[in-house]
Amino acid sequence: MEAPNEAAVTAQLRRQGIMPSKLKERGKGLDVELKIPGMEPKVTTKDLVVFTRQFATMIDAGLPLVQCLDILGKQQDNKTFKKMLIQVKEDVESGSTFADALKKHPKAFDELYVNLVSAGEVGGILDTILNRLAAYIEKALKLKKQVKSAMTYPTTIIGIALVVVSVILVFVIPAFEKMFADFGGALPAPTQVVINLSNFIQKYILVIIGAIVAFIFTFKKIYATEKGRARIDDWALKLPIMGILIRKVAVAKFTRTLGTMISSGVPILDGLEIVAKTAGNRTVEKAIYKVRQSISEGKTIAEPLEKSGVFPPMVCQMIAVGEQSGAIDTMLNKIADFYDDEVDDAVANLTAMMEPLLMLFLGTTVGGLVIAMYLPIFKLAGTVGG
Repeated sequence: MEAPNEAAVTAQLRRQGIMPSKLKERGKGLDVELKIPGMEPKVTTKDLVVFTRQFATMIDAGLPLVQCLDILGKQQDNKTFKKMLIQVKEDVESGSTFADALKKHPKAFDELYVNLVSAGEVGGILDTILNRLAAYIEKALKLKKQVKSAMTYPTTIIGIALVVVSVILVFVIPAFEKMFADFGGALPAPTQVVINLSNFIQKYILVIIGAIVAFIFTFKKIYATEKGRARIDDWALKLPIMGILIRKVAVAKFTRTLGTMISSGVPILDGLEIVAKTAGNRTVEKAIYKVRQSISEGKTIAEPLEKSGVFPPMVCQMIAVGEQSGAIDTMLNKIADFYDDEVDDAVANLTAMMEPLLMLFLGTTVGGLVIAMYLPIFKLAGTVGG
C-alpha cells in the first residue's frame, strides 16, 4: 500500500476492516539527504508570519485545509519549515486536528499558536484567528527588535572601547615604557599608573580571561536555578534605567498576549497559564500565576495585579474598568497599543541619553591613556626648552 506514513496506512486498513499487527516501510534506496546535526535552518519569526498570513488568505478564499498546507509546504524555501508543513499535512490527512498536528512541532508553533488555532477550529473562525495571530507575531517581533536595538548600540561601543584599550595597554604602552626607561628620571603619576596597569595585565592576562570565563559560567549556573533566576529577574526590574524598559516591555507583552487570546475565544484560565509561561521574567510570571489563582477563586484580575507591584496603577485601573464593562479583551489591546508607544519612546530616550555618555566614556578612557603617555614627553620638552 502506498501512503505518506504509517498512521495513514493504519487508517486506510482499518476503514477496510483490517487491523494490522505490524507495518514495514519499503527501503528508499540511495535517495537520502545528508543531515548534519545542528546545521538545519531554523524556522524564523518571519517565516511564521508569512505562512500565517498566506494560510489565512487561502482559508478565507475557501480552499480546503489540506490543499492549503500542500501548496504552502511546496513553495516554502526553508527546508526545515517545509518538512514540518508536509508532516502537518500528513497528520491532518490521517485524521488529526490542525492544532494537534501543529503541537508536534513546538520549535515553530508554541503553545500560544496551537491554542489559538484550536480555538479557531472549534469556533469555525480559523481565518480570523490566523490573521490575529499574524498581527500579534508581527507586533511581538517589533517589540523584540526595539529592545535588541536599545542593547546593541551601548554593547557595541563598550566592546570596541575595551578592545582598543586592551590593544593600547598590551602592545603600545610597553614600547613607551622602554623609551621612558632610556630617558631616565621619575615619571608623572598618571603615566606610572598606566604603566603599572599595563604590566599587571600582561602578567596576569590568562588569570583575567579565566576570571571572566568563570564569572560568566557561574552566572549562567545561578540563573539556571529557580531561586537564582527569580532573584536576578527581580533585580532586573529594579535597575535604574533598563528596569523601566523591562517593565514596560513586560506590560505590553502581557496585555497583548492575553487580549489576543481572550478575543479569540481561549478560556481566560488557559490564556493566563500560557501568558505566564511566556512572560520571560520570573517576577512577572509569579504575578500572573497569582492573577490566575484569584480568578479561579472567583475574584478579579485587577486586584492581584495591583498587589504584585509589577504592573503600574494605571494598567490595573484600566483592566478593572474592562472587567466591569465586560470588554476586557478590548481594554487589554488598548493598553498594549499604549505601551508599545511607551517602549518606542523609552528606547529613543535611552539611545539619546546613552550617546553622549558613551562618547564621554570613550573620550575619557582612550584620551586619558594618550595624555598619560605623552606627559613625560611634554615634561622633557619643557626641560630642554628651559
